[in-house]
Amino acid sequence: MIVRNFISLILLCCYFVLPAQAQTKKLNPALIQKIDSMFKDDQFWRREEGKLQQNKKSDYDEETIQRKWAQADSINEIKAKAIISKYGYPGYDQVGEYSNDFWAIVQHCDDDIPFQERVLALLKKEIAKNNASKENYALLTDRILVGKHQKQIYGTQVKRDLKTGKSAPFPLKYPKLVDKLRKQMDLGPLADYIKQFN
Repeated sequence: MIVRNFISLILLCCYFVLPAQAQTKKLNPALIQKIDSMFKDDQFWRREEGKLQQNKKSDYDEETIQRKWAQADSINEIKAKAIISKYGYPGYDQVGEYSNDFWAIVQHCDDDIPFQERVLALLKKEIAKNNASKENYALLTDRILVGKHQKQIYGTQVKRDLKTGKSAPFPLKYPKLVDKLRKQMDLGPLADYIKQFN
């Protein structure tokens, strides 16, 4: 009886382990490499801008950073659209954690909100399959709403008051429910989130 239960337990473990191994075999190395390269371009000029904001040394002046930053975002947007057209939203089953890097690139495609909305709809389908991040979905949702001058849902988009130096979320659609809504998307309390910016 003990042996049979032990064998059943092993078979049960194999049942849950095999799908994860199968997912690993489906990863697309070429797509991962492409997203990785895009993400490095996405982050490089933002880091350089961050250096200047913190009065640290950069090898580039402000004008160069802004110009190169805009170029990198524009090129990445074209590449992101091609990826969406060819693969749909690249979830964990295709690119593993690089799915989050792809999301970050789309998050920065602010000049094409319809494209962001298209990606958001695809992302929602992947979340239903546990194949993408709920947190990323919340962030992109709010980004789109703020971009359309509408009230956000999860409070992820933050503005800084230049006079006081304090950060606060853009207007909320459901201020009394925001923490409950955030919890559903694996986000912590809004007050803790805002503290990170202050």
